[in-house]
Amino acid sequence: MNSWEKLLNERAIFAAHLKKTILSEVRVRFAPSPTGPLHLGGVRTALFNYLFAKKQNGKFLLRIEDTDQTRYVPGAEDYIRESLEWIGLETDEDPWKGGDSGPYRQSERRDLYWPYAKQLIESGHAYYAFDTAEELEEMRERLKRAKVPNPQYNSTVRMTMKNSLTLSADEVKERLDNNEPYTVRIKMPRNEEVRFHDMIRGWVQVQSTNLDDKVIFKSDGMPTYHLANIVDDHLMGITHVIRGEEWLPSAPLHILLYRYLGWEDSRPEFAHLPLILKPDGNGKLSKRDGDRLGFPVFPLEWTDPESGEVSSGYKQKGYFKEAFLNMLAFLGWNPGTEQEIFSLEQLIEAFSIERVGKAGAKFDAEKTRWFNQQYLRDRSNESLVDILIPYLDKAGISYEKEQLPAFVGLMKERAAFVEEMLEGRYFFEQPTSYPEKVLSKKWKEKSASQLYSLAEEFESVDSYDAETLEARFKQFLEEQELGMGAVMPLLRVFLTGVGSGPGVFDVMAFLGKEESLARIKLGIERQNNG
Repeated sequence: MNSWEKLLNERAIFAAHLKKTILSEVRVRFAPSPTGPLHLGGVRTALFNYLFAKKQNGKFLLRIEDTDQTRYVPGAEDYIRESLEWIGLETDEDPWKGGDSGPYRQSERRDLYWPYAKQLIESGHAYYAFDTAEELEEMRERLKRAKVPNPQYNSTVRMTMKNSLTLSADEVKERLDNNEPYTVRIKMPRNEEVRFHDMIRGWVQVQSTNLDDKVIFKSDGMPTYHLANIVDDHLMGITHVIRGEEWLPSAPLHILLYRYLGWEDSRPEFAHLPLILKPDGNGKLSKRDGDRLGFPVFPLEWTDPESGEVSSGYKQKGYFKEAFLNMLAFLGWNPGTEQEIFSLEQLIEAFSIERVGKAGAKFDAEKTRWFNQQYLRDRSNESLVDILIPYLDKAGISYEKEQLPAFVGLMKERAAFVEEMLEGRYFFEQPTSYPEKVLSKKWKEKSASQLYSLAEEFESVDSYDAETLEARFKQFLEEQELGMGAVMPLLRVFLTGVGSGPGVFDVMAFLGKEESLARIKLGIERQNNG
């Protein structure tokens, strides 16, 4: 038994042991490629895998699929890890904490794959292909000239190409002995109906004649995704493969690989999640859509290591991770009830793959903002203070820390993000201007005298709280036979410098008697003078 055969045998024994050990255990994996930042569609895939596993007391694995080293982007792997950590999707096995079925980077598993490629060749289900890039391009051009709509290396074309199906055994051996570059291609059967059951889409049927002979092993000694993920899922005991719809066209090939490798009885269940669509529903959501419409498509901020371009992230934009997850859960899934706000624990309890739809899910930036607003309102004032302080400091606003819980309490009902509370900076700073639209409409000949009289009423109040101030204000209006609109808009703008905001009497109670009266009188003087 040579070293390859020995390794293959050892791995087969381990896989059989793993299957027996975890026969009743659900095991899912999230398997991103480190080719750039993690798109929110990828995060949703991770979330649905996590929810499915935890609902059934199963295991959630993270595997880094880095077989394509030409597309590897420095920092992308750490970005994946940090993104999952931020949103709280804790893995049971991954490249950093390890586990019984590692390694968890495909580049560290490269010695595992060749025996299976060789097994496929020897069983007649795959073949060596020696075609050069120029020859492949010439083939495609030839087919285009023949009006073939989708030129591909398939069951018909392969017999016209340079591979182990058309070359003699001696010539194939000579090319291999001379280390001539080659790939290994799957030998797709002709006129066979490939059928499999998808947990979301039901039965899927594809005619094999419409499929091409995909490369499963590359000339650089690494497998492609198609072979690597099948081998890894088998050896890691994966029971359910939950992935994006973009992999649905590849699923028939994967079904055949399980059959050809003799693993059909232990093949995992498949579920292909619906696409996340642009807000208008026209096509898949991309980074360009986020840039164009002004919302992030990545969980964390990302700086491109080559161009230096910075892409915004939900965390840095001020979204709560709970709101981000809640929003993602509703992109393709619904609980079947009117409930919209779910903690992670509640999502685990409510989640069912059967309630994931087939149709694409339109991304709604306003709904995402709404989710954040609900979580902000639900937070305690004290917890929001700690988030607010850095924003206040950055804006150069002076404050007394003991005032901040009350400030947050007044502003959070009007904000979707903590940073938006800075619209109430007038709580800490005297306004320097007033909205001309309000003044031109509301300032009348008697306004100054009316406001001076109102200020005297407020000055005589002993208990300077919102309820007392409001009661005195209503009494003043009644005595003066004035309507609310005669003085209330002017009172607000002189106190705050803006035309809307929290209740005027709440503002006055926060400012205190001395500051409130000073602002009212200053506003009257400015208007009289000018």
